[in-house]
Amino acid sequence: MAAVSRVLRRAGARRAFSAEPAPAYASERINAATAPTLMEIGCRDIFDEDHDAFRQMCRDFFANEVKPFHKEWEKAGEVPRELWTKAGDLGLLACMVPEAYGGLGTDCRFPAVVWEEQSYSGCTGPGFAMHSDIVAPYITNYGTEEQKQRILPKLVSGEWIGALGMTEPSAGSDFANIKTTAVKDGDDYVINGSKVFITNGWMQRRATGVFFLVNFA
Repeated sequence: MAAVSRVLRRAGARRAFSAEPAPAYASERINAATAPTLMEIGCRDIFDEDHDAFRQMCRDFFANEVKPFHKEWEKAGEVPRELWTKAGDLGLLACMVPEAYGGLGTDCRFPAVVWEEQSYSGCTGPGFAMHSDIVAPYITNYGTEEQKQRILPKLVSGEWIGALGMTEPSAGSDFANIKTTAVKDGDDYVINGSKVFITNGWMQRRATGVFFLVNFA
């Protein structure tokens, strides 16, 4: 994964989010039973040295760019738009998008690292998981070639934010009871229905974004 190596080299050169020297990672994994905590980097053998370096970058990002400001963002009810482009610049968004569309083309363990490190930080504000690991894969796997070329690079960079409108007044994730319809009308679709709890939907008011609906005709 050449793109991953480039991101890690760039992060190692910049160390933009930490004053600490870049750590050296052992080729042998730390036995989880002897690690001080399970948060110790390198203590699980499903990951390798690239994942370790990526994890350190994620940990620094959440510790320095998110956690100090999270209470302020919770009070405001949103995270700043710039946080998304910072995360995109480091390759933290939509990691599994193929390189042909601007992504890193990683395996699923890289986004798992992002999820874990956000969890460890205790910061729930940034809706990266919905954006990266639900919306982007829909477009990667089911979008047209035109849609992939137009949308995916902007999701990877954080310029656009993926949102999902699934929950309805009469149905949550119960797809069988979703009432919203999408009916083709020429080159367009006419969408008729109601959605609530639109994850990342709030961010769409201040930026061009992808508003991704799950609808059944």
